[in-house]
Amino acid sequence: MINDLWYKNAIIYCLSVATYMDTDGDGIGDFKGLMRQLDYLLGFGVTAIWLMPFQPSPGKDGGYDVADYYGVNPQFGTLGDFVEFTHGCHQRGIRVLIDLVVNHTSNEHPWFQQARRHPESKYRDWYVWSKKKPKDAKSGMVFPGVQKSTWTYDDVAKSYYFHRFYEFQPDLNTANPDVQAEILKIMGFWIQLGVSGFRMDAVPFVIAEKGPNVTEPIEQYEMLRSLREFLSWREGDAIILAEANVLPNTDLDYFGKEGERLQMMFNFQVNQNLFYALATADNRPLIKSLKKTKPRPATAQWGQFLRNHDELDLGRLTNEQRQAVFAAFGPDKDMQLYDRGIRRRLAPMLQGDRRRLELAYSLLLTLPGTPVIRYGDEIGMGDDLRLPERQCARTPMQWSSEPQAGFTQGDKPILPVVSGGAYGFEHVNVAEQRRDPNSLLNWMERMIRMRKEVPEIGWGDFTVLRVARQDVLALRYDWRNNSVVILHNLSGEPREFWVDVGLQAEEGSLLVNLLSGEHSTAEKSARHCILLEGYGYRWFRVGGLCNLLNRSDS
Repeated sequence: MINDLWYKNAIIYCLSVATYMDTDGDGIGDFKGLMRQLDYLLGFGVTAIWLMPFQPSPGKDGGYDVADYYGVNPQFGTLGDFVEFTHGCHQRGIRVLIDLVVNHTSNEHPWFQQARRHPESKYRDWYVWSKKKPKDAKSGMVFPGVQKSTWTYDDVAKSYYFHRFYEFQPDLNTANPDVQAEILKIMGFWIQLGVSGFRMDAVPFVIAEKGPNVTEPIEQYEMLRSLREFLSWREGDAIILAEANVLPNTDLDYFGKEGERLQMMFNFQVNQNLFYALATADNRPLIKSLKKTKPRPATAQWGQFLRNHDELDLGRLTNEQRQAVFAAFGPDKDMQLYDRGIRRRLAPMLQGDRRRLELAYSLLLTLPGTPVIRYGDEIGMGDDLRLPERQCARTPMQWSSEPQAGFTQGDKPILPVVSGGAYGFEHVNVAEQRRDPNSLLNWMERMIRMRKEVPEIGWGDFTVLRVARQDVLALRYDWRNNSVVILHNLSGEPREFWVDVGLQAEEGSLLVNLLSGEHSTAEKSARHCILLEGYGYRWFRVGGLCNLLNRSDS
């Protein structure tokens, strides 16, 4: 069963082929370049790679405007290169997840072109049309302030078409059985080429009924079950990792009460409250979000993340909480986006403070679920706020201090490399950090190695331990008669506190420090007195050294 649920204790690494490594000098990353870096990813501790869209696309939205679901953008290579890549991953024990973008297509997709030109075409009903512009056309926009409407008139079709996202991304009519069958066909195609699963884009929109007369969309949750059943039939341990920024009271609708729908979802609720905790040193909303998202089937798992390829969405916070995060991490208007989020990378948000970066990543690795890491964050890459919208955090990977950060031999990368200043490639790059045993990269490698050796976090149940401080987060994980205790000081000041780990501990019982030789012995009432430095963290195993060495994970 553990092999079937490989995602429970995985390390997922998100990257874009376009900005990772270029081999032919055209300034655009390719699969051959990615192949060259597989051993870097293996050594760093990655067990699964999530690829952002690489299919043929006009590229108006970073590839999320797909024009062909069954190919590879020629700029990145060929289908043969992709298969060589997946084969190379399998040789190293690394799984591959790819983006499944089926809420919409590019308006240049042949399906849409036929649909708009030929009313009798079968593809006409693959999209969502209206003869009149619906009254609610200005509501429900994903990109407010940039997007003007969700309905756009097409001169050829002589009708309005629906688009939840940009106007060049018409929504598919996912209620159409033929569209649903095509989605399964797309999944089956890529599974056959070595893919272990999909990060499914915009899931709540995919399963929602769409149309000019739909005022309150009804989610078609059974669609998720059919996707799950198809994957189980084709490849037993393949998964869907869903992008679904939904409220906790609907989590089980997505997972399925018996785990019969999605295997994984990103935990947006915890993510937003985590950044509030980092901004204010107040753990209370974070603890509430952890408890609210705790119920899930035994086979289901959360994907925990810090920053991703989009903006840091703070839409679920109260206005007061959101303003507090803005003030701490994105005080300038050009750092904010869509009136709800921050578009910066993690390192500049935390002002490059190594203590705070370590705290953030320690939290990521020890929150309930599976950590998902964004490329470049392992070295503390920065951003380029001169670039529009979300592009600022999608700059090329910084490999060395060579021209163009070693990303390309050409002089015109697909996006400008971050250069100059504290986050410029001259100072922040893989080559230099590899040589420095105290670098962020080497610290991350050590932490990831330890995280893999603490399966209680991915597999076990968690308990929030009571600490008489709101700036200290204390969690205990229990799995198969083993327990770990994780402590974090959200404040920049040293904090001393008492913690009772429970489990009927006796006076003199031991907490074994997994990251250093500083163990803790229980004192009066079997409690432990802990001193954490500012932004400090501790990973403890409950029990003596003998228990640490001889514990059973079988």
